Order: sequence, then C-alpha cells, then structure tokens
Amino acid sequence: MPSAPATAPLRIDAATGLLAGARQVLSPNFDARPAGTPPTLLVVHGISLPPGEFGGPWIDRLFTNALPSDVHPYFKEIEGLVASAHALIRRDGQIVQYVPFGERAWHAGKSDYQGRSGCNDFSIGIELEGADGTPYTEPQYDALVALVATLLAAYPSLSSAAITGHSDIAPGRKTDPWQVFDWPRFRTLLKERLVSGQGSSRS
Repeated sequence: MPSAPATAPLRIDAATGLLAGARQVLSPNFDARPAGTPPTLLVVHGISLPPGEFGGPWIDRLFTNALPSDVHPYFKEIEGLVASAHALIRRDGQIVQYVPFGERAWHAGKSDYQGRSGCNDFSIGIELEGADGTPYTEPQYDALVALVATLLAAYPSLSSAAITGHSDIAPGRKTDPWQVFDWPRFRTLLKERLVSGQGSSRS
C-alpha cells in the first residue's frame, strides 16, 4: 500500500507502534528496549542498495534477512549483516516501516550520544534512500518532516532538539546521511510544521 501524502495526517497506533499510511515490511531484526527506556533520540541515516542505486527490493530484503549475495558484488561484502531501521523514506516520499517504534531496531551499531552509549536502546532510526553526492528529494524532506512531527507528538520523551545523524553518533565509522542532507532546511520545515500544529498523535 503506498504511503499517504506527506501533508496528510499520519497516525501511530498506540498498541502496536505501527504507522498508518506506511507500507509495512516487518523485520525480524528487533528486540525490546531495556525496561524503563523510552525513545529520546531520533537518528537520520542514508542508505541505497546497491550503493548509489535507487529503487528495487534490496533494502526490504536486507532488513528481512533475504538479500541474495550473488546478485551484486556489494551484497557479498555485507553477507550475514543483521540490521534494521524503524522506517525508510524512499526517493518519492513513500514511507516503509520495518520495526514498531516502541521496539529496539538495530540501526545504530556502536554509537554514543552526549556520553550515552548504545544508541539503539533509546533511539528511533529513520533511513533516507540516498547516496553521498546525490541531494535528497523534496518529497523525502516533506515525508521526513511529517513523520518526525508525528513521532514527537506520539512520544513525549522525544524532543526536536535531539535529532541527529548517524555520522554524529558513530564518527569515524559512519558518514551518512552525508553532507547532502540539508539540516537547516529540515529544521526550518519541521519548526514551521510544529508551529502550525500539524503534528499527529497516537490513535
């Protein structure tokens, strides 16, 4: 099912942690957050499979442990990788959800945020389909803003001040979402949306 337009209200089901309006491709690669640990951080990632190529089923296949190693040389390099993210935003703005937001996705790896290690425990990971040197699309910014506004409304533990990139929590190891991600643009659009009261809440 295609995602709803970014301007349409998004809803997170309180019981399941699933996003109405997203395409659901549920990953087995998740577990429970530590007891008493709500999400307090949003992490923006960038991904494309194969690197630099967009579209196709390969991100879904990676996060569901079904990536065929013989299709592309890079797939052989990452054979055995077990990973996931809570959501992906495709180039056209479609949102795909892999892990319920209340659960712990395996997106951050070895990481640290403001002296607190193991960011998977307390973060939500959002992937943007992209590549270093390729600007993200307008529909992606629109969908990201809509999703983040919805998450901020649904999870009071989250704050617009605690949104960062994968490169910031794993410096020297990760570089995504790369210099092509326009942080000032994103933060301005998010602020405008929050001021206008377009954030959604749990259903």
